[in-house]
Amino acid sequence: MLCSATARNFSDRVNLLKILSFACPSFTLSSAHPTFPPLAAQLASACSPLLSKKPNNNRSSQSLISCSDSSLKAFFSPLRSVTTMASGSEKDQTSVHDFTVKDLKGNDVDLSIYKGKVLLIVNVASKCGLTNSNYKELNQLYEKYKDQGLEILAFPCNQFGEEEPGSNEEIMELACTRFKAEFPIFDKVEVNGDNATPVYKFLKSSKGGLFGDNIKWNFSKFLVDKEGHVVDRYAPTTSPLSIEKDIKKLLGIA
Repeated sequence: MLCSATARNFSDRVNLLKILSFACPSFTLSSAHPTFPPLAAQLASACSPLLSKKPNNNRSSQSLISCSDSSLKAFFSPLRSVTTMASGSEKDQTSVHDFTVKDLKGNDVDLSIYKGKVLLIVNVASKCGLTNSNYKELNQLYEKYKDQGLEILAFPCNQFGEEEPGSNEEIMELACTRFKAEFPIFDKVEVNGDNATPVYKFLKSSKGGLFGDNIKWNFSKFLVDKEGHVVDRYAPTTSPLSIEKDIKKLLGIA
């Protein structure tokens, strides 16, 4: 049978994917070339119903896969282990506090130190048209509410118009001297794409934007409650001071 525990050669893998796409409608046959390891998690996730449900009598009697086939179960058991290993850590991350990031000096910062704090998380840039107004108002918010439980976490990013091109040292110099920022500024990161830093993948998945999950530009903002859950997301053009009422609500300030 094709669904053996080996599926050693390339041709068998291609045929297996075709069979799976027929047997499990939720599986989409990728046009990318179907080498086995990169697809292990997708196969296990998409075809898990085959391991737990009885065959659908409405399906064609010529279906090539039986849900009770022992060799199919044997084939997928290791795949489910691969899925667990690959994505288990992400599933365990249910709040911002579950992540570790790096500061501008490359030191690890466990975000659990901010438990009990309201967080405003912003991707910043030094040469954007929104830079001066955002830094000014972020400073005002921080000065006003830092002693009442607000923390502002800034993540420099150069993905939008290359408007944060400097090194971490240069970013720190600008933030401290020109923008007078007193809130924490972290290592320069990517916020979109495959290389997006994990905490931003979490933020985006928790609160999508109006036109999709991706960050649209510099100074997008996420408001996070004291338990580390994303409460709201704001567009780059939303001024920090206009968020003040939402911050006060989370802080418990009348």
